[in-house]
Amino acid sequence: MLTLVESFSAEPTGPRSQTSAAYARLRSDILAGRYAPGEKLKISDLAAALAVSPGAIREALSRLVPEQLVVSRDQKGFLVAPLSIEDLEDLTDLRCEVEGVALRRAVQRGDMEWEASILASAHRLRRTEMYAKIDRSLAPQWVVQHAAFHTALVGACGSKRLLNLHTQLYQQSERYRGLSVHVETHRDVGDEHQKIVDAALDRNAEALVELMLTHLKATTALIVDAARRTDLPAEA
Repeated sequence: MLTLVESFSAEPTGPRSQTSAAYARLRSDILAGRYAPGEKLKISDLAAALAVSPGAIREALSRLVPEQLVVSRDQKGFLVAPLSIEDLEDLTDLRCEVEGVALRRAVQRGDMEWEASILASAHRLRRTEMYAKIDRSLAPQWVVQHAAFHTALVGACGSKRLLNLHTQLYQQSERYRGLSVHVETHRDVGDEHQKIVDAALDRNAEALVELMLTHLKATTALIVDAARRTDLPAEA
């Protein structure tokens, strides 16, 4: 199962453990929006906060650069990757391409276990409240179950590289999702999910891909609408 919030051990046992722990914590915090886009990540401050060595922080940040969650700038060190409408639209276009390939392969290769995993993940998602009770932010548990649902749909594609790319693109898009809650909409996300499930179980690859791409693009349209009401730049 895809897990967006990873655990962090406060007492790493060695250099490699320190790096892995710092990487997991920083990655989780960036995905959760605990660091602002473009914020400078000071190695000494992070090392003190996470109780690890500066070298472990530097290596952890370097590992986040290829994932496009952190950028390295000459004379400026490491920064949280910026967000922009242009980046979101580019990300969505690529996600749609990857989703199409992965879903078609999953329909072709999927067995009864694949079907069962889709049904189980859809059930858990349906039974999880989407919004937090104290405000209109997305509930953390819903975020986890939503990720698991999308992962289950492509789980039978038969390619670890494709699954890794799918996961990476999904997680990058999660940095934008929180903006969508600020836009009023009559969209029925639960109904969208159910139609996707039905198409998958019917082994109707074309309908499944069409429904999924419509689903992704609808979310992007909401985020772009919200972004234009905020200070999010059009370009990175």
